[in-house]
Amino acid sequence: MSDIIAAVAPTLLVMAAGLGTRYGGFKQVDRVGPRGEMLLDYGVFDARRAGFRRVVFIIRRELAPAFDALARGLPSGLDVACVYQDVDRLPAWFAPPVRTKPWGTVHAVLAARDAIGEPFAVVNADDFYGAAAYRLAIAACADTARDGTSAVIGLPLARTLSDHGPVVRAICRIANGWVTQLDEVYAIEKAGDGAQGTDAGGPRRLSGHELASMNFWILAPSVFPQLEDRFAAFLRRRGADASAELPLPEAIGELIQAGSIRVRAIEAPGPWFGLTHAGDRPHVIAGLHDLHARGEYPDPLWQP
Repeated sequence: MSDIIAAVAPTLLVMAAGLGTRYGGFKQVDRVGPRGEMLLDYGVFDARRAGFRRVVFIIRRELAPAFDALARGLPSGLDVACVYQDVDRLPAWFAPPVRTKPWGTVHAVLAARDAIGEPFAVVNADDFYGAAAYRLAIAACADTARDGTSAVIGLPLARTLSDHGPVVRAICRIANGWVTQLDEVYAIEKAGDGAQGTDAGGPRRLSGHELASMNFWILAPSVFPQLEDRFAAFLRRRGADASAELPLPEAIGELIQAGSIRVRAIEAPGPWFGLTHAGDRPHVIAGLHDLHARGEYPDPLWQP
């Protein structure tokens, strides 16, 4: 396996261009670790010790100084690059409405198309997935290099909910280890011993045991033209809406339904932390401090 991984040289793609509207600021650069680390520091740390040697950050231009400083503090053996998710990076035929909001996570991934030529993992900058998730990811990248299939690394829904407000999750329907459908469920909150949200069919009751996508994907570069097609279809359908976005799970779900890609379902053990609402911040800080106290991360995270 190690020889396969070395030959593949997969890339970690970190989506860090969101506005953080519900959080009240740029949560991807919020310093929540005991030495001022950002959540994405832990993702890069875990990815590096799992075997990733290249990281591409997808950012907004106003975040460039913060990411330049981050890159200077990373180990010299790690290849680091940034690409910009500019709202005007669109097909030439499309006349966009006036907007400042990003076009969603499909648009984010497409911003990195020219920087990727190998199997890659996609993660959110504002989620902590746990070290085991990245070990699963490096193995899944080897599978992708071998057979062209994709994977989603998810967690049980109940582990990904917030005590401070509703969340959006893509719920995986699975058969024989493969994702057969992805349902984008909105406004999910705890309810009794499970959860409740709303999907395209209306209110939806959830047990909490469902595998939820947290935008941790393993993909082959062949997905880029497929995502371009889905994004173009989205622009034709909803591009006049200045607030519309195309989420990555929605596009991947459409590709699954069309038989264009196959996606393995992989469950990570956690722990998971996320910054969705401002009230999540103390929980994230406490969780990271606990992991350092247990010796799972060095202090400081990046040794001089």
